[in-house]
Amino acid sequence: MKPEISVVIPVYNEEAGLANLFARLYPAMDELGLPYEVIFVNDGSRDNSVAILAEQYRKRPDVTRVVLFNGNYGQHMAILAGFEQTHGQIVITLDADLQNPPEEIHKLIAKMREGYDYVGSIRRKRQDSAWRTVASKAMNRVRERITNIHITDQGNMLRAYGRNVIDLVNQCGEVNTFVPALAYKFARKPTEIVVEHEERAAGESKYSLYSLIRLNFDLMTGFSLVPLQMFSLLGMTLALLSALLVIVLVVRRFLLGAEAEGVFTLFAIAFFFMGVILFGIGLVGEYVGRIYQQVRARPRYVVATILQGVPPDMAEVNALEKRQVGR
Repeated sequence: MKPEISVVIPVYNEEAGLANLFARLYPAMDELGLPYEVIFVNDGSRDNSVAILAEQYRKRPDVTRVVLFNGNYGQHMAILAGFEQTHGQIVITLDADLQNPPEEIHKLIAKMREGYDYVGSIRRKRQDSAWRTVASKAMNRVRERITNIHITDQGNMLRAYGRNVIDLVNQCGEVNTFVPALAYKFARKPTEIVVEHEERAAGESKYSLYSLIRLNFDLMTGFSLVPLQMFSLLGMTLALLSALLVIVLVVRRFLLGAEAEGVFTLFAIAFFFMGVILFGIGLVGEYVGRIYQQVRARPRYVVATILQGVPPDMAEVNALEKRQVGR
């Protein structure tokens, strides 16, 4: 039977929490009473995640598929690979760490039944650290103003997508992208709902502070030219102020004569301008770098194998796991 619901779950070094995920996910999906499929995408895990996923596939081959990358390509590339394997009319993305309770999936499906083609989620009470919560909310506000993408809680991966949105996303060949934002751009009728949020069942977050900053910077430069336009406006403003400063200094020299007291002020102004210039060069470099990565036309990810159909030979899976851990 063709699945009506597809669940895509990226996995990276989650061996400690996968058993709990299976114990909650499958009963929650069975309770829906709808034909479904669960697609796990192993993003080059270096622990025992591959063997655990393969074993789960052997237990539930009727509804389970496992996509194995040959290396680590990132969470969003894993989600895109999962999208390409889906057959359901409604596609759900879910983190493997159980911070998104599988029991909340039915809320997204019910909302999709109301005619929406994209349902985001807002965590009712975030279980992250205080600094991460504050930083995330601040970046959300900046990102929304720059990109005009209205995603209240961009860090929550529990989302639902209609088939029309998934088909459009699958047509894109972007090397770097933020999947929820890309899908939001294609959605005709997006909305959001409030869901529960839990602490990680096991392991630790794969996103460091630098990774979060990098992700948000990629998001803003990938979906908007506003940063470049803002820098151009800043450059014109500084050029005008510099011209006014030159006029003031010339008039001052003729009226009061030469002075040495303002040398350090001029140094400070010069250093400020140099900082602005370096920032601008970095910003332009970010856009040029994205173009460079795109025109190389390298594969976004490489799939080593897909576990589907007949349960796999565990010897083959174990050999693949050893090769990945040895990288």
